[in-house]
Amino acid sequence: MNSKPAVDEAAQPGQVDWERVRADFPLLMREVHGRPLVYLDNANTSQKPLAVVSSQDEFYRRHNANVSRAVHALGTEATEAYEASRSRLARFLNVRADELVLCSGTTFAINLVAYSWALPRLKQGDTILVSRMEHHANIVPWQLVAERTGARIRVAEILPDGSLDLDALYRSMTGDVKLLAVAHVSNVLGTVNPVREICREARRRGITTVVDGSQAAPHLRLDVAGIGCDFYAVTGHKMCGPTGTGALWARRELLQEMPPFIGGGEMIKEVSFEGTVFNDPPHRFEAGTPNIAGFVGLHAAMDYLDDIGMEAISAREGELLAHATEALQAIPGLRIFGNAPGKAAVISFLVEGAHAHDLATLLDLEGVAVRSGQHCAHPLLQYFGVAATLRASLAFYNTHDEIDRFVAALEKTRRLLA
Repeated sequence: MNSKPAVDEAAQPGQVDWERVRADFPLLMREVHGRPLVYLDNANTSQKPLAVVSSQDEFYRRHNANVSRAVHALGTEATEAYEASRSRLARFLNVRADELVLCSGTTFAINLVAYSWALPRLKQGDTILVSRMEHHANIVPWQLVAERTGARIRVAEILPDGSLDLDALYRSMTGDVKLLAVAHVSNVLGTVNPVREICREARRRGITTVVDGSQAAPHLRLDVAGIGCDFYAVTGHKMCGPTGTGALWARRELLQEMPPFIGGGEMIKEVSFEGTVFNDPPHRFEAGTPNIAGFVGLHAAMDYLDDIGMEAISAREGELLAHATEALQAIPGLRIFGNAPGKAAVISFLVEGAHAHDLATLLDLEGVAVRSGQHCAHPLLQYFGVAATLRASLAFYNTHDEIDRFVAALEKTRRLLA
């Protein structure tokens, strides 16, 4: 199958044939419990187009070897493919390739910043400013650093609509704050934070910024260089790529100052029992054999997304979000959490009188996959005073018909639990 999604030449220039795009995703064609699958858990992980699956199969069939170690043909091909993925991701993010550390995803990337940048620098009396809406991957590493350095965590609060309280945030940027951790897009609320403005204000105060871009990369055209942050993390499996792929972007001068926190092969220039000379960034932080085939697949995923066009993807998901929001708001007793302007296609909600896990289980029997629970964001749900929510997260390959089937299934299960 051609890796490029179809563009309807009979329609307006550049208009995407979404039905043909959907056909590129084999898993979406299956049934669950005897019913056609409606997959609405895309914020958890996205589905993979055949182009991604085929690229990994091709690598293992024809090019499989380790990278940066062998001079034989297969080793050269594998290394070239791996480094081509780094260059492709650099273009996708609009950054320099030599500032991209390839890793398993955002969790690893943020831990890399925590242990290689923050741990050697922070001390007692310093403050790490973390927003209320962060995923645990952008909370727990900072708590571990704080425990070991004597630094403290300060929370940047949100407003009732799920947007950051920017005035309070800027007031919190006092002289003791050394690091600010903030999500570009909330995985629970869909809130799109004004990270360019936030990072500008932090930079004026000498505060280092870490932006979690996991939920932004699948939905938005990214210009990381233009954001003006110090660190930016992405996860491949949320942007139609394989699991176990992702990257940390960091300003070059920061990478050069940071020691590695994992040692092994390929991250060195010279090793003796008297000491080790480490490799230059970014390879200094890439010890051991990487997920080579995974990054070949991520390369294919970025090609696929860009062939559709991130602007077209954002517009499509905005239409689906509007449809789903309107339909859900018509259900009696349903409460949506997060309605900040310009939010991404994520809807977290509860139905009065029904437990989130019960609803999710019954929806699964109807073929509808949504997530229930705390979504790795316990402090955020504590703010809203709830133990769990359901989350329906949309992607460009979803359809309006799927939304209608989801809402009908929700109405049915709600009546069963009434």
